[in-house]
Amino acid sequence: MARQVAIIGAGLMGSGIAQVSALAGWDVVLRDLTTEATDRGMATISASVGKFVAKGKLTEDDATAALARITTTTELEAAADADIVVEAVFERLEVKQDVFRALDGICKDGAVLATNTSAIPITQIAAVTKRPESVVGTHFFSPVPLMKLCELVRGIKTSDEALASAKSWAEEIGKTCVVVNRDVAGFATTRLICALVMEAVSLVENGVISAEDLDVACKLGFGHAMGPLATTDLTGLDVLMHATQNIYNDTGDKKFFPPELLARMVAAGDYGRKTGNGFYDYE
Repeated sequence: MARQVAIIGAGLMGSGIAQVSALAGWDVVLRDLTTEATDRGMATISASVGKFVAKGKLTEDDATAALARITTTTELEAAADADIVVEAVFERLEVKQDVFRALDGICKDGAVLATNTSAIPITQIAAVTKRPESVVGTHFFSPVPLMKLCELVRGIKTSDEALASAKSWAEEIGKTCVVVNRDVAGFATTRLICALVMEAVSLVENGVISAEDLDVACKLGFGHAMGPLATTDLTGLDVLMHATQNIYNDTGDKKFFPPELLARMVAAGDYGRKTGNGFYDYE
């Protein structure tokens, strides 16, 4: 029997998860609210797969077969037969809870309900379902086709079986997994990057160092592949601010309070690469 994964949300994260799942042989249902959104998702996947073909890392036949495994839809009910359902929608608790309430009444018994949240406690998302034991955090990293890490997060009621199923799937689609056993806001990786980014923004905001020199210092001094501010531009300033606000709201820890500079840049629509302007210009 074919194995099926449903991805809820066809943005960069959702389309990336769909791509790697299809390449690993899974049948994929990619769902979003509009056909325009799913069309953009498929265009992103096609372009990404095409780059792998052009570099000789993937054959034309394998690329064609993978794309054929992806079905797009605007109907949430299409997730009914999926073995794994991954929510990859906007990083707001109420939005994710709405999705999980609906999935709870749609998905088959035994399905793993996964959330790609980077900061919201899994238990808060699972609490709106009648099967919190089936809910697990699967925090992928962007760009998903290139980044090898998947942070698996237990909610307070996540079962060993759900965690094992999520781990097996994530490893099958090419990821190395780390497990977070305590459901703290921001888990492990987001807490680390948010703490670093907030301090980096504060240093730039206060005129201590330029964004460029700060990133150079982190790359050459600490061996980072990218500096924290270039990473923020890639991830999205809005995404990082929402993530750190979620952590601050949950913990009250002042090191996670967004600096004024970050808040003003987000208010101005300077989100980084996706808007052409952030800590660096991309236009």
